[in-house]
Amino acid sequence: MDKTAFYKLSYGLYLLTAREGDKENGCIINTAIQCASEPKLISICVINKNYTCDMIKNTGRFNISVLTEDTPFAFFQRFGMQSGRDVDKFAGDEEMPLMANDIRYLPDAAAVFACKVVSSTDLGSHTLFIAEPEDAITFSDKEPMTYAYYQAKVKSAPAKKKVSGWRCKVCGYIYEGDALPADFECPLCHHGPEDFERIEAEESPAAPKKWICTVCGYIHEGPEPPAECPVCSVGPDKFEEYKE
Repeated sequence: MDKTAFYKLSYGLYLLTAREGDKENGCIINTAIQCASEPKLISICVINKNYTCDMIKNTGRFNISVLTEDTPFAFFQRFGMQSGRDVDKFAGDEEMPLMANDIRYLPDAAAVFACKVVSSTDLGSHTLFIAEPEDAITFSDKEPMTYAYYQAKVKSAPAKKKVSGWRCKVCGYIYEGDALPADFECPLCHHGPEDFERIEAEESPAAPKKWICTVCGYIHEGPEPPAECPVCSVGPDKFEEYKE
C-alpha cells in the first residue's frame, strides 16, 4: 500500500473544546465532517491520549470552532503543541464566550457547532465520535483554514541546519537518529511512526530557544521572552526557559 496516498486527502482545521466539571480544555483537530443530513450528524476523530478526548468520553458534549486563514501560529502553539494535562490552555482568557452547553468557543471562528455525542467507536489510536449538533452559529465569511494552507502559510520557518533523521508529516517535528523506534510518539502532535518520513542531510528547522508563560502556558520562540504575553498580557518576568 502506498501510504503517501493518504496525504492527498483534504482536511480543514478546527478548535475542539470540552468541559468536565470545573476543568476545560481544547485541542486542534483536522477530522470534523458532516457525515449525515437526516438527521444532521457530525463526526470527529480524536487521539485517545488527548485530555480533550477523555473529557468528551465522560461528558458526551463538545464544541467545534471552524478556524479561518487568519488564525495565527501562536494559536496552534497554544492549543495544539502542549497538553491540557500540564497547563491550563484557557488561563488568562476566561472571557472567551460560552455556548448554551457551558463550553467555550472561538468568536473569531468562521462558525461554531455545539454537539451532543450519540455514539462512539474506539479505533485504536483515535476514538470516532458521532454527534448531533444542538446549535450552530455562522460568524463570518472568512475562508476556513485547510491543513495545506497551514503548512504553506502559517507554520513558522525558523533558521535552517543540516540534519538527518525522521520528520513528522503532521507537525514538522524532527527526530534525529538512524532508526525511529517502533513505538515512537511525536512529542508535539502524538502521531506514531507511520506519520514520519526519512530525511537525509536535509535543511530542516533548527531548534529555536523557547520560553513558556508561567501564567497561561503560552510558548514563545525567540532569543528572549516577549515583552508581553499575547494570551494573558503578563510581562517577560513571568516567562521561563522551556525545555522539551
